[in-house]
Amino acid sequence: MLSSLLFGLAVGAVIFTRSVFGGEGAPTAAPGGNPAPIVFAAASMKTALDAAAAAWKSDTGNTVSIAYASSATLAKQIEQGAPADIFISADLKWMDYLEKVKLIRAGTRRNLFGNKLVLIEPSDADVKLEIAKGFDLAGAAGDGKIAVCAIDSCPGGIYAKEALETLGVFAGVEPKLAQADNIRNALNLVSRGEARFGIVYATDARADPKVKVVGTFPASSHSPIVYPVALIAASANPDAAFFLAYLTSEAAAKIFLEQGFEILSK
Repeated sequence: MLSSLLFGLAVGAVIFTRSVFGGEGAPTAAPGGNPAPIVFAAASMKTALDAAAAAWKSDTGNTVSIAYASSATLAKQIEQGAPADIFISADLKWMDYLEKVKLIRAGTRRNLFGNKLVLIEPSDADVKLEIAKGFDLAGAAGDGKIAVCAIDSCPGGIYAKEALETLGVFAGVEPKLAQADNIRNALNLVSRGEARFGIVYATDARADPKVKVVGTFPASSHSPIVYPVALIAASANPDAAFFLAYLTSEAAAKIFLEQGFEILSK
C-alpha cells in the first residue's frame, strides 16, 4: 500500500525500493516494532546510499525504504504531503525551499557530501577533449546528443548549465541537449549509447562501467556541489534520527568516500 502511494506520487519518476532489503509489501518493522524510515534522496545517491542502508541493516537489524528521483521532484512531493522521514538533496536550493516553508525539522539540517561534475562518453569511445574556456563540445558531439538532467530544475542540470555558460559554450551546446528527469537517467542515455556525451556527477560515472570520464569541469565553473540532509518536520518515526546519525558515522563516510563523494560533515 505504501509503495503504491509512493509510485503514484512519483508519476513514474521515482525509483522506489520497497522496504529496502525487505519484502514487497509495506516497509518492514525494525526489531523494536517501528516501521522502516522513508528516505527521499537525490538519484545520484543510489549506489552509495543503498550500500549504506545495507550496512546499517547489517549493524542494527533495521531496514530503510528509499525513493530516488530528482531533488526537485522529491521536494515538491514532500510539499504535497508525501510520506517521508528524511530528505537528501543534491543541492542547497531544494533544501532551502523546504526549510522556507517549515517542512524540515529545525536543527537537523547538515551539509554531508560534496561531488564533482564530469563529462562522460560511452566506454568504447575515445574522444580527446580538454574542458576549458570555449572548448568545442558541440563540434565533438556532431549529430549526437549530450545527456543532462533538466537544466531548469534538476541540480545536476543546473550545475551543467552554469558550467557551460561560464566556459562560453552553452549557446552552441543547448540544441544538442537531451534532458532527462534525473541524473541517473541522463547517465543511462550515455551507457546505452543513445547520447554521444553526458554531464553527470563523478560518482555516477564511477557507478557505471559502460561509461568513462572525458574530463572534469573546473570547480570554479559552477556552484559548489553540496548534498544537505535533514529530518522532515512531520516525521514521527524514532528510527529516522538514528539512520540520519548513521550517515554521519565513520562507517558510512567510508562507503561514500569509496563511491567518490567528498565528506563535508561528520
